[in-house]
Amino acid sequence: MTRWADGHGILMVGAVAVPLEVAASYRARTRGLLGRDDIEGALLLTPAASVHTFRMRFPIDVAHLDRNLRVRAVVTMAPGRLGLPRPLSRHVLEARAGAMAGWGLRPGTVVGILPGHGLGAGARGR
Repeated sequence: MTRWADGHGILMVGAVAVPLEVAASYRARTRGLLGRDDIEGALLLTPAASVHTFRMRFPIDVAHLDRNLRVRAVVTMAPGRLGLPRPLSRHVLEARAGAMAGWGLRPGTVVGILPGHGLGAGARGR
């Protein structure tokens, strides 16, 4: 079982490299994107099976990932919404609305995570 930690890394969607922030602690997951005006790249919430957009300032794309980092579903959520939990989801990836389509991320895609500052080498999702 992977031991995730808060930190930064790189999300790989095929050959596309995206800056990634990982929120693994309860505190970091609870804060998520609240209070931000934008995000550069993506935020990975782990463990997580659902999200909400209450008090958020912008619409987001939400991808539900299984334990092997395979995308199970991608939805766009406007501020003030409550997302339904997705069965078998272990992680949730968030980005500005429209970003995931630009990366080519869709159901069935397997993403990779390269560790960066604060994110241990063991945190690769398997």
